[in-house]
Amino acid sequence: MFTDEAHDVLRTDPVMAELVETYDPYTETEWDEFERLCVSIINQQLSTASANAIRERVYEVLDGEITPDRVLSAADQPLLDAGLSGTKVEYLRNAARAFDENDLTRSGLATHSNDEVVDRLTEIKGIGEWTAEMYLLFVLERPDVLPLGDLAIRNGIQQLYGDGDEMTRAEMRTVADPWRPYRSVGTRYIWAAYEDDD
Repeated sequence: MFTDEAHDVLRTDPVMAELVETYDPYTETEWDEFERLCVSIINQQLSTASANAIRERVYEVLDGEITPDRVLSAADQPLLDAGLSGTKVEYLRNAARAFDENDLTRSGLATHSNDEVVDRLTEIKGIGEWTAEMYLLFVLERPDVLPLGDLAIRNGIQQLYGDGDEMTRAEMRTVADPWRPYRSVGTRYIWAAYEDDD
C-alpha cells in the first residue's frame, strides 16, 4: 500500500501534500490477522491511551500472545480484571470461534471484495462496520478504504478541510475523492495529523 504512486496521487491535494511531507503513518506494530482483529475489538469506543493500557494487560493474561486458542481457554475473571467489559470478552471469544471455523486470513479473503469482507466479518457478533473497516485497512491492506465511521477521521477531515466546522459525510467523501484509488493511504495521514494535534 505504501507506494510512490499513492504519494503522487495524494500530492494533487495541497492539504494532503503537506501531510505527506510531514508525517510517517506507517509505524504501527505488525500484527497477525487474529491479533489485529482483537486489537480493534479492544479499541472499540475507547481512547487510544485506555485501549493501549487494557491491551497490554490482556497480553499479560494471555502470556504475551493473542491467539484463538488462548482467548477461548482463558478464564473470564483475569480478562475482566485486565479492563475488558464482559461484552468485550464475549466479542473476543466470538472472533476466536469464527477464526477457528472460517478462513478469515489474508489469503482466505483475497478474492473477496471490500463489501464482501465487511459482510462476512459483521456476521460475527461484536464486529461492526468500523471494526471490519479496520481489518480491511490494517490486515488486508486494501488501498481504497475511507472509514467515516471513525471519529478521529471525521474530526481530522473537519479540522484540515473545514476549519473545524462540522461537515457531512457526503462532504467528506467529496474531500477524499482526489485520493482515489488510495483513500486508505490518505486515511493514515489524516490519523497521523489528528493524533499529532492531540
